[in-house]
Amino acid sequence: MLKDAYSIWLYAANAYTRTSIRAIPGNTIVTTPASPSKKTLAGLAPPPLKPASFLATVRSTKGNPFEIIPLQAYEQPFYLSKWLLGPVLMVNDPEGVRRVLLDNVANYPKEEMGDEFFSAMFGEGLLSAPGAKWRTHRKVMAPSFGTRTVESYAPAMVETTVAFADRWDTLPQSSEMDIAAEMQALTLKIICRTMFSSDAEELAAHADQALDFAQASLEFGLLDVLPVIGPWRIKRKQEAIRAHFKSMDAAIYRLIGEREKIHNEAPKDFLTRLVAAKDPDDGVGLNANEVRDEVITIFMAGHETTAVTMTWVWYLLSQHPAEEATLHRELDTVLGGRTPMVEDLPNLPYTRMVIEETMRVYPPAPGISLREAKEADELCGFKVRPGLQILVSPWILHRHRRLWDDPERFDPTRFAKESSEKRPRFAYLPFGGGPRVCIGATLAMTETILILAVLAQRFRLRLKEGEVVTLQTRITLRPKNGMMTILERREPVAQPDRGREPPPQQVAIR
Repeated sequence: MLKDAYSIWLYAANAYTRTSIRAIPGNTIVTTPASPSKKTLAGLAPPPLKPASFLATVRSTKGNPFEIIPLQAYEQPFYLSKWLLGPVLMVNDPEGVRRVLLDNVANYPKEEMGDEFFSAMFGEGLLSAPGAKWRTHRKVMAPSFGTRTVESYAPAMVETTVAFADRWDTLPQSSEMDIAAEMQALTLKIICRTMFSSDAEELAAHADQALDFAQASLEFGLLDVLPVIGPWRIKRKQEAIRAHFKSMDAAIYRLIGEREKIHNEAPKDFLTRLVAAKDPDDGVGLNANEVRDEVITIFMAGHETTAVTMTWVWYLLSQHPAEEATLHRELDTVLGGRTPMVEDLPNLPYTRMVIEETMRVYPPAPGISLREAKEADELCGFKVRPGLQILVSPWILHRHRRLWDDPERFDPTRFAKESSEKRPRFAYLPFGGGPRVCIGATLAMTETILILAVLAQRFRLRLKEGEVVTLQTRITLRPKNGMMTILERREPVAQPDRGREPPPQQVAIR
């Protein structure tokens, strides 16, 4: 699910020239203006009609550069951008995206700089491993992310969240809290417990420091693309990231050694499963370095992306009281105040829909790494030449006028069953797509639904008056300066038994 922050920045840093961004002749479409939302959500003002000025483009690199992309990109199946470093084709049509990420994926490898940054943080884990190694690791790791294994993690997820809620319960009514920091702390505890069991606390401190530094390092300026000095600066960033992972690496290697010694007596957590995993074809497992790389990768993916998703869930619910009330009715009807279990998930469709719509509005990873065409091809009628750079962006896809009605509006019923069944597969990419789709998607959805079900039964959060929320894209899409909220307790309300029918559904996709 993690994407290349450097590639994202390159779009913003290079998207302005004298010819600027142009539409492809013959692909302009007439769209009906979206009906105005009740509130303009953070980062979701209508796209600009014209390309941004050079200064505005540079400023956007400090926040969320996707917000400067003009309206035409949200109306066309493909869109050509003239960069200082050459043209880039944005592919915004599900069938074109499918060809890039799946049907002809070998023709569109990721650009090298992205893999170098991922390697500095994660070694050769699933995010950055070359093709043959990736296929082997994916096969070895698949059982650790199967449905039954994920379900076995659910009790630890719930217990950790309940303990977190009990701590909230000791706070005075209307306490202020940075919900972004709170969700980071909660998901860090959950991933540590499911991955390392009793060793969780030791790893949490190391991980928090290393991952925070890695995020902060992914801020780039114009100096980073200059000849000579640019490569030097990038190398220094990579070396600093590696240095900050050393203490976490040492702890992980020690734990790996301990698990290898005790074998069957080891706790049944993710680390134990990974150490014991074998390739079903040749019986070969992962060595200590490979286990380390995959642990770091899954650690980041399972912690950071879930935290930012939950942060945006609370923000959107605070701005949409009707949708929040519908969520509360479902939780009260199905759970009646009791602690949720993994068996309750099929009976919480609206809870899932809230999360899915949140990931549409605020995709945890809004940009997929730049690709470069190896050979000539055709995408959505556009003749692709070798060497052309290709960009697929969930941020654009998730609010494209051809795919979504009133896309800036928060509407969980877009993900009602009948609507989702009609939606093209590659119109919605919260977990990426193609062979390298996030291996932890089921784990992430299970964790997020359980967190929301536990906490939303007992609390609601209101955005602090005067709080200004702005977006910042690094590896993930975060609120730039945190998000101050007011904590309010709530009591579950008994609801009449309606056969656990889901909320009214509507078709919101063309």
